Amino acid sequence: MSVDRSRLRDTVNYLREVRPIDPGEIQEYFDETPHPAVVRQALQDEAFDLDLIERGDGTFVPADDAPVDPPGWSAQELPSQYESVVVDRLVERFGLNWADGESGDRLRGAIRRLKEDYYHGNPVEYDEVAALGYAIYHLPDYYAAMGYVLDDLAENGDLPRKLRVLDVGAGVGGPALALIDYLHEAAGETGGSPAQEAGEDESPPLIEYHALEPSPAADLLSDLLEETPRNVRTTVHRETAEDFDPESLGEIDLLTFCNVLSELDDPAHTAERYLDAVAGDGSPATGAGDADDGTLLAMAPADLETATGLREVERTLARPDSGPSVYSPTLRLWPDEAPSDRGWSFDVRPEVEAPRMQQQLAAGERGVDAVEEDDDRDPFLKTTVQFAYTLLRPDGKRRTQIAAAADRHAKAAEMERHVSNRIDLLTVKLSPDLSRQGERTREYGADPNPVFKIGDGSEDVEQYAVLTRPSGLNQDLQEAPYGAVLSIENALVLWNDDEAAYNLVVDGETVVDLVVP
Repeated sequence: MSVDRSRLRDTVNYLREVRPIDPGEIQEYFDETPHPAVVRQALQDEAFDLDLIERGDGTFVPADDAPVDPPGWSAQELPSQYESVVVDRLVERFGLNWADGESGDRLRGAIRRLKEDYYHGNPVEYDEVAALGYAIYHLPDYYAAMGYVLDDLAENGDLPRKLRVLDVGAGVGGPALALIDYLHEAAGETGGSPAQEAGEDESPPLIEYHALEPSPAADLLSDLLEETPRNVRTTVHRETAEDFDPESLGEIDLLTFCNVLSELDDPAHTAERYLDAVAGDGSPATGAGDADDGTLLAMAPADLETATGLREVERTLARPDSGPSVYSPTLRLWPDEAPSDRGWSFDVRPEVEAPRMQQQLAAGERGVDAVEEDDDRDPFLKTTVQFAYTLLRPDGKRRTQIAAAADRHAKAAEMERHVSNRIDLLTVKLSPDLSRQGERTREYGADPNPVFKIGDGSEDVEQYAVLTRPSGLNQDLQEAPYGAVLSIENALVLWNDDEAAYNLVVDGETVVDLVVP
């Protein structure tokens, strides 16, 4: 038996501000008197559009669309329930000894090929084995990275509890799982609280999540999404980004391209087409949050090829004369300016613990067809959390509205005329200490000075702050987080011919102040 959806809406609108909506009670409001279970299913189906959350006691109450507070995200490991899903699939596919012999060789080979293809910009092909290998290798660090990016929105009150999400190229789901867990941690819902089980009136997030994933990774993604709590409705669309119509879903509150831009034939064009469906583009609202608060979130690995590729997409979309604003982290501090340097900017966060499935695969007995490279265990352990990202907003909002002033600050685009002089500037910290990033960047000697990429959004040549003499007056350069806005006074400008970049020397005469964390 079905439920008259029009009558359902009228009933909910009548009762929502009076008392919790009980499916067993409101069945009496329908001529056909449907079973309470049928009413409950109809309420669950319509919950997002009706702004309802389901409580632990089975009743429904109005959702809270207030922004979430940052939960203090610190992902030290992949939650065990997600690892269990992957291991169950591995055992189902290969047996209990999946990490040994031929099956282990196939999984390790798949990881090796995926890494090579991804980092060289080659087309990435996924079959079931590749998807499982990808999950073993990348679920932990992708899961961790997503939460740190969400902090940028939550710290400014720009991450609502109610979200319609479109995840383009969702893969096996690391960022998606982190998003769901992040919002529930922020609402105090981790693990299901006793209050929730007792049916008390809480304000959990209300999420309508759509994944776009055409590859066999969608099978594992679907299994993982079954672990999500109530008030999260998930749909996996097995279509390519090029074929899917994002506007068919209504306005999107959070559009994500996580570790997928480099796999698209024309990433900038595709992202721009999808951006039209993000809330805040000027089109009428259709019930997904507010009309002006949508965000495009894109992430990529920190390596040169994918990180600069992400930045190219960002710069194509966020044109000074039109398009969305750069919310974070590569802020434009000068109106009507845009950067054109190489744009290699990335963040580094604490390592995650290698899950047991990674350790098993790394230590597994090699089969007769194992390649020589497989004798090295380390390439199959992925514990570093290094990533590039961008947040774009169609409504023009930035994480901070602070701007540089011509009468106070030197502009990065005009750095050539300041060489050998000392200057004041307003800038953004756009890297960790690069002197300790090894072969990923450049060698600075056995005991290098700390080096940080900086930029104010006008730079056409890369610029680095080089700390030659740490002091209490300049300690904010080292201690400020990635993406922070810094005021630097009395820095010496030098040209670095070897790196074809400007070095801004921060010494005992330089003052660095944290303006916006």
